Amino acid sequence: MDLQLITKLIDLAILEDIGDGDHSSLSCIPQQAQGKVQLMLKQEGIIAGVEISKIIFNRIDPEIAVNTLIPDGTHVKPKDIVFTATGRVHSLLQAERIVLNTMQRMSGIATQTDIYVKRIEGTRAKILDTRKTTPGMRIFDKIAVKIGGGENHRMGLFDLIMLKDNHIDFAGGIENAVKNAQQYLLQKGKNLGIEVETRSLGDIEKVLAVGGVQRIMFDNFTPELTHQAVKLVNGRVETESSGGITLATIREYAETGVDYISVGALTHQVKSLDMNLKKV
Repeated sequence: MDLQLITKLIDLAILEDIGDGDHSSLSCIPQQAQGKVQLMLKQEGIIAGVEISKIIFNRIDPEIAVNTLIPDGTHVKPKDIVFTATGRVHSLLQAERIVLNTMQRMSGIATQTDIYVKRIEGTRAKILDTRKTTPGMRIFDKIAVKIGGGENHRMGLFDLIMLKDNHIDFAGGIENAVKNAQQYLLQKGKNLGIEVETRSLGDIEKVLAVGGVQRIMFDNFTPELTHQAVKLVNGRVETESSGGITLATIREYAETGVDYISVGALTHQVKSLDMNLKKV
């Protein structure tokens, strides 16, 4: 968990929401008034963002005391109380919307991820997220995927070389793209994995012939073609299925023996989990 990035994003959220002051609270509640609030669930799902909420409260007011009753990753139901927070009322009210916005989205992602993970239980495949995230929220989205039982793909463009169709086409083919990437890593002294997107069995054969890659992605393959692709790779590198895979079809893909299945819908088709933060 990149604490430095998280605190920067939280500080930006605070600036966005509070600006030059919470005039609603300032206008009607004494500044030193103390109070207590509780986070209560209104829907069933997987709770996520409890630890992030503690950081939010702390950035607004280090004197706020949070008592966790239900930890991240727990299956929750309506009326469950996740935590209580005690401190200055102004501080609690300033944190309210930022905490709720963050936890509702994270819990929605964790809940959706849990559904996908359970759908492929008993297979070797693991669920991966993608970079299809809301700008500025990626680290929270990816933490939520992990809480929901999934795995994180690369965080961004900096931590994995992923040669997609456009890279390959602009580079003049798979062989050029892979060899150029390998030479780049050698020149820069960087230790990054290389993943290559393929669009056919012929593409896979080209990647295997060049060698030196960590993973091959099968982009928009059918389950039948994926099965053939897994046999062709034969365990020489990691394999990943991606593109148009839904909850209805993911089990069929997982049963092909592929190592990973990436699902953009985990983070770009999210239904937030409903909850509230109310005075106790």
